Amino acid sequence: MQISSPHNFHIPVMGLAYSIDSPIKVACFGINSAISIIEDNLIETMRKHYTQKNGETYVPISTKEKDYRIKRITNYLNLMQRLVNTEFEKIKSSTFTLGSDIMKYFEMLPDTGDLKKAFQNFLLTESALEKENLGNLLKEKMKPGAIEVNIMTKVDKDNLGKDDLPIPNASDALTALKAYATSDLKNSAVIFSAGMNPKLFNYMEDFREFDAISWGHFHKKVVIKVSDYRSALIQGKYLAKKGIWVSEFRIESGLNCGGHVFATQGLLMGPILNEFKEKKKDLQESLFSLYNPAILAKGQQGFSKPHPIKITVQGGIGTSEEDSLLHNYYNVDSTGWGTPFLLCPEATTVDKDTLQLLLNSKEKDVIRSQSSPLGVGFNYLKGTSAETERLNRIEKGVPGSPCTEKFLVSNTEFTKKPICTASRKYQKLKLKQLEDSGLPETEYQQQKEDLLSKECLCVGLSNAAPLNYDVPFLKKQKSVTICPGPNIVNFSQVSTLREMTEHIYGRRNLMYQTDRPHMFVRELELYIDFLEKQIARTQNPDKRMLKNWEGFCNNMLEGIEYYRELVNKQVVGSNLMAFEKSLENAERTICSTKTNLHETNS
Repeated sequence: MQISSPHNFHIPVMGLAYSIDSPIKVACFGINSAISIIEDNLIETMRKHYTQKNGETYVPISTKEKDYRIKRITNYLNLMQRLVNTEFEKIKSSTFTLGSDIMKYFEMLPDTGDLKKAFQNFLLTESALEKENLGNLLKEKMKPGAIEVNIMTKVDKDNLGKDDLPIPNASDALTALKAYATSDLKNSAVIFSAGMNPKLFNYMEDFREFDAISWGHFHKKVVIKVSDYRSALIQGKYLAKKGIWVSEFRIESGLNCGGHVFATQGLLMGPILNEFKEKKKDLQESLFSLYNPAILAKGQQGFSKPHPIKITVQGGIGTSEEDSLLHNYYNVDSTGWGTPFLLCPEATTVDKDTLQLLLNSKEKDVIRSQSSPLGVGFNYLKGTSAETERLNRIEKGVPGSPCTEKFLVSNTEFTKKPICTASRKYQKLKLKQLEDSGLPETEYQQQKEDLLSKECLCVGLSNAAPLNYDVPFLKKQKSVTICPGPNIVNFSQVSTLREMTEHIYGRRNLMYQTDRPHMFVRELELYIDFLEKQIARTQNPDKRMLKNWEGFCNNMLEGIEYYRELVNKQVVGSNLMAFEKSLENAERTICSTKTNLHETNS
């Protein structure tokens, strides 16, 4: 069977820089974490930093080398694996003395796990010989956390040859996948986020590294991040037909998360989790009915039953009570804690100025913005150095960024070659078009505001790590963008890895707000706000839009009824009155919105 983490939570990918070296920090303590492998310039910078820090000779991989991007990513992943293995073995071979890392390893484990119970038994044992034997048994059961990689499927720019034609299988996402597949990582996973990319999924067939070694055992697992059950079924089936098994579906809240947001049509987290809970076996059987014939057709050995599938969840989790609800009621295999870990330097990497902004952030400071050049909403912290730089450029009459990295180039509105909507070139051309368009003033100002809000995420989401470690990265570009989830406002202190772990498992409370709404309620509030803003932004909506908005309202109302059932079952936590009151307020607001929509439609 696959080696599983001794912990019940994982640290999701955050930005480009914020979790870029998290596995090096936490895997030796058995904690799974994910890094982004899209920005190879940042990856090469980090490879140089850690190679030299580890006393090894750093050999640069130049952009002039063939397949330099693949080599950079693969070499960094291999370096991470070596560093994790070395540190883990060092901890494993140490003695159980007060304050040691091996004691820390076991002390941080969840109290409900068998390994923690065995450790507690070891502590109570008085016989020296028996204690030595139990200590050796504990060491045998120690496991490092997994190094997981994230590929955002929408970030897949074609790279051109000397003839200005796309090089086959050389786009950004495909080269990242090849770099991962050919790395030394074992007991690892690749996470695909932001929806299906057929070209990328088709390319996976070229690699045997994703095949099962035996039943339930993969060196490199496939994980799909999804927002609902339908998305899991569609993407899972697509890959199953190619003989690729999805070992985990990672459910993320559409709005109560960090970074890019992918809102559902008003479908809420609770009902979505319930559907996975009820249909997990159906999902396994459905995928297996396509997967097994596919691998047999390739001449591979078939299996008599489906491989295991994990269901995990992340987005807005803030208390151990919520964490327990997800594990015990919805039977999820792991919970993702991202945003709170931004305040934990032992797990993530944030430069000191941005860390201070996070610590001081209030609800008004975290907004769902139009900052992303990808054209989707983006949860974003105001007041960063990147926002200041962007506003200064606008004030000087030269809006837009230099666009040195070019990972998000996608627009061909004005040019033959794609350019980025946050770039100076695009913004100059688009502003001229808007000025000549003759749009009504309100619509003109809205489009202008959306345009000028675009920010260079390639640089902004990368800079924190080079700044934190004081290593050269990009000349004259030091600004930082950070994208926490709304949950950041509930945490206001820097924590150690042990402290954050104890908070997750209910042994400590790091949250200073006592009136924080339940994660389900907060997501509902975010969806109401999302819909209201969609309606307010739309001039003269047609009947189709009105119908979609009404369906959005109906889905939220159904979600509220579902949550009332949870209240009756007394499973949503200790503050049932506040939970129920919040549902009543939300229901009133949604019903009022529906009434207004009906009046507009009549």
